[in-house]
Amino acid sequence: MITGLVIKNFALIDHLEVNFSEGMTSITGETGAGKSILLGGLGLILGKRADLSTLKNPDEKCFVEATFSIKEYQLEQLFEELDLDYDSISFIRREILPSGKSRAFINDSPVNLDVLQRLGQELIDVHSQHQTLSLTQSDYQLEVLDALAENKELLKTYQIKLNTYKNLQKRLVELNALQDSQKQDLDYTSFLLEELNDAALEVGMLAPLEEEEQELVNAEEIITNLVKANQIIEEEQMGVEVQVNEIRSALLKVSSLSEKLLPLFDRLESLKIELTDLNQDIQFKSEQIEANPERLELVQSSLKKIYDLQSKHQCQSIEELISIKENLEKKVDSTATLEQDLIVLDKEINQLEQELHELTESLSNNRKSTLPSFTEELESLLEHLGMPNARFKINLSPSDRFLSHGKDELILEFSANQGSNFGTLKKIASGGELSRIMLSIKAILSRFKTLPTIIFDEIDTGVSGEISYKIAEVMHQMSQYMQVVTISHLPQVAAKGSHHFKVFKEFKNESTFTQLKKLNPTERIQEVAQMLGGEEISETAIQHAKELLN
Repeated sequence: MITGLVIKNFALIDHLEVNFSEGMTSITGETGAGKSILLGGLGLILGKRADLSTLKNPDEKCFVEATFSIKEYQLEQLFEELDLDYDSISFIRREILPSGKSRAFINDSPVNLDVLQRLGQELIDVHSQHQTLSLTQSDYQLEVLDALAENKELLKTYQIKLNTYKNLQKRLVELNALQDSQKQDLDYTSFLLEELNDAALEVGMLAPLEEEEQELVNAEEIITNLVKANQIIEEEQMGVEVQVNEIRSALLKVSSLSEKLLPLFDRLESLKIELTDLNQDIQFKSEQIEANPERLELVQSSLKKIYDLQSKHQCQSIEELISIKENLEKKVDSTATLEQDLIVLDKEINQLEQELHELTESLSNNRKSTLPSFTEELESLLEHLGMPNARFKINLSPSDRFLSHGKDELILEFSANQGSNFGTLKKIASGGELSRIMLSIKAILSRFKTLPTIIFDEIDTGVSGEISYKIAEVMHQMSQYMQVVTISHLPQVAAKGSHHFKVFKEFKNESTFTQLKKLNPTERIQEVAQMLGGEEISETAIQHAKELLN
């Protein structure tokens, strides 16, 4: 419930600070005194759009703060969803700066208007003759019926499973689309994979193949030159070996004559050994290399296959081709496993469907068992409120799909007068009738569900004195289960409040201000008497006021 409200620099309000209590609170005042301004300030707390024109002093910021006691509302989960710090005593603050910028805070955490509206609807329900459209909506009617049928936990389980069911169905559509797409691509993907597998790709295989091709292409020229090199080394008359041996003899002779020249001889010995090894390698290579057209054709075929694959897949290396091959393998494998995934998913969906059917049946049975007593009590209350011929037809029609509240579609028809045809509330009921129907429903609902603070904004306008007594009684009964605030012009309603505030204007320093004052018992008698008899308060009005207040 709301326990405190502070408003600064808003419309005609300079500074207003008020504390609210449990039970029923009456707010009265002359037309134009500022009751709508009070609701306007409260609207900012509930997330309504800010307007610079509402600043009383355009050079100062507007400030509205409300304090709420929410320990009975079970809002911990909502606070968690909204990423807010929960406190059983919570504060909502709204500021409008002269620049036009608006800021909102919940327990000192900055929030946007969507969060403010989401929490606000759980805390305060402002109800007027112009705000009864929700009553004509099927979803709201089902919410009422479910509260009376004590379907809360059942409905919570259903909605969790329904959310899972919808997600699985969405996944099923995605997998079916993926399967169709993969089936279309599978032949081509398999063809690409087969091409890559035929190439027998291995990391580092390209360079050796290219070297082998180079050798096979030039085999005859390589052999010719190797043989030539061997002949130059071994030629009997002027071969390199012969000449090296002659040099060796010369150096051997001089090294015996001078030890300083011995290193020259040693170096030549090393050269002779290296020349012998070199000649052996030349002979070996010349014997190993051969012109092999068949092998050359095979190597060039392998290289062409690799080059063609690199061009086709727009890559530069064997490693990239291997990576592409692995991805294609995964794609082919996923197509094979997708069918099994679809079978498992379909089984899960069928199981959930069965569970949802069972839950919707339980929800529907509970609602049907509640309908007779609800209809009877609603018609009885409306008779009490001056609608003796009000009748309701409430039927539950099964849908062929899962809805947010089950499979029931509620059809509520209403007749206000004896012999009149039944029709939907939207078409049949007047504004005043809708207000009394909503009041009756909220009165019944308050016994079964923790409702937010409800503010009745002159819903008693246009009713007779006798009916106003009845409306006041219903409001007072509701206040035993919830906090009720009523803004009214009727003394019968105002007198039923456990607490009474008066809205009034005062003129000071050439400026008009709206003020709110809590009335003491004597002041209440005067206020109610004035509502009964006008400005001139008679003794009869005083006595009547005392009777109403007692």
